[in-house]
Amino acid sequence: MAERLKKVAPVFKDYLQNQALLLPPSLEELITANHPVRVVNEVINQINLQPLLAAYSGGGCSSYHPLMLLKVVVYGYMNNVYSSRKLEDACKSDIRFMWLAAMNTPDHNTINTFRSVKLQEPLKEIFTQVVELLAAEGLLSIKEIYTDGTKIEANANRYSFVWGNAIKTQKEKMAKQLETMWHYAQSIADKELEDTTPADFTAIDKEKVKAVVAQIDAAIKDKPVTKTFKQKLNYRKKNYENNLDKYAQQEAIIGDTRSSYSKTDTDATFMRMKEDHMKNGQLKPAYNVQASTNNQFVVNYTVHQNTTDTNTLIEHIEDYKECCNTMPDTATADAGYGSEENYAYLQDNKIEAYVKYSQFDRQQNDNIQSKKPFTADKLFYNKTEDYYVCPMGQKMINTGTHTQTTSTGFKQTITNYQARNCSTCPLNGACHKSKDNRIISINHTLNYHKQQVKEKLQSEEGIAHRKKRCWDTEPVWGNIKHNHHFKRFTLRGTKKVTVEVGLLSLSQNLRKKAAINTKKAA
Repeated sequence: MAERLKKVAPVFKDYLQNQALLLPPSLEELITANHPVRVVNEVINQINLQPLLAAYSGGGCSSYHPLMLLKVVVYGYMNNVYSSRKLEDACKSDIRFMWLAAMNTPDHNTINTFRSVKLQEPLKEIFTQVVELLAAEGLLSIKEIYTDGTKIEANANRYSFVWGNAIKTQKEKMAKQLETMWHYAQSIADKELEDTTPADFTAIDKEKVKAVVAQIDAAIKDKPVTKTFKQKLNYRKKNYENNLDKYAQQEAIIGDTRSSYSKTDTDATFMRMKEDHMKNGQLKPAYNVQASTNNQFVVNYTVHQNTTDTNTLIEHIEDYKECCNTMPDTATADAGYGSEENYAYLQDNKIEAYVKYSQFDRQQNDNIQSKKPFTADKLFYNKTEDYYVCPMGQKMINTGTHTQTTSTGFKQTITNYQARNCSTCPLNGACHKSKDNRIISINHTLNYHKQQVKEKLQSEEGIAHRKKRCWDTEPVWGNIKHNHHFKRFTLRGTKKVTVEVGLLSLSQNLRKKAAINTKKAA
């Protein structure tokens, strides 16, 4: 019995750290057959590298092969390695990167230059080739796309902002102050400034400021003016012209489509971020990234400076057409893309649109609809005689049309209808809040598109597309931002940021293909 209870000595495998090997180990043997790194190697080996090779000039010392660098960078983005220094370290210590790099050890400067400079032009074509390969395998379709966007924070200081409205306010303040000084100078030296009053102070420029200040300075010479006035005049001499030059440069950077930019990354626009950890709705410098997906594969991507998705769709589809040399048969998107301009564009290009408009979901809720029974969309419209009927049965006649232009330059035709007498109506105050007769403004073209879209969305096919969009495109951004922790760009400028989005999209597609391969092999 005692012998049985005797403790058995543990057995360990051999651990001979300094043992010499007869033959060096092969990295090929250390990587499993279905490892994702093999998918990266296999797919990228099939693409035409000529667009990438064209980015290199001849002569000089030898460079690291772009095929190797492309594999390393793409695989890095697949595995949350976004820093060029970490990629450099991985090529020296990680057997997967060492295998891809064939034991080459590019430094971080080489990797960063390749990523931010060499890939700017050819990456989109490389990405398109990969999409075509995946489509040929039957993993995705380029004819049916689901589009969604997300905002990703720029690599910029969130407090280094410039606002277009602030520039406008400062210029208005300068004009007002200049006008006040002019009137004061007139009261001191009315004869000198009697016939030289500037016509308008509402819009000032560098030349006007220079001329006005010179006139005031000459007129008040040897006149009894206050010390404060002289100080103000000297300040405007020294600063106003320089300030106007600065404002002109800032307005040129902002352009016509933006309201702000960051001084750190001038291409970034301040946007409201959903994932704000402070829960205070703080605006941050960011880019609006759009992606079209199919079966959770990214088929196209674009980067925009717009704060909303509405004005990005047409540019995105045009980029899709240029890359894929075709238009999609169907396009599905959420209510953020619903506008007259977008509906007209999709119709003109014969794209079946399953794009919600802003009030579509609310219209499906009877409880919400019952709370507002007098809205314009619930009024009866006589198309033949062109009039609306108010809730009390009174005709609302056409009072004329006008045209309004959107921020993109798209012209909309708006028709106004007015009731004849609301003063004695028992629903006055409930039907509308105006003191006068009720007026409604109707965009008939937009209403036509909404009706067409509504019928499509409520059909069996439309319901299927709406359901599929939720699990097709939205998980792509969720995977990239939350599972792979890419919430802030590492590069600056629209072109370089677009490269990063391309690498993220390419890595997403290869991750998906690797997962499918693993599932098939299981």
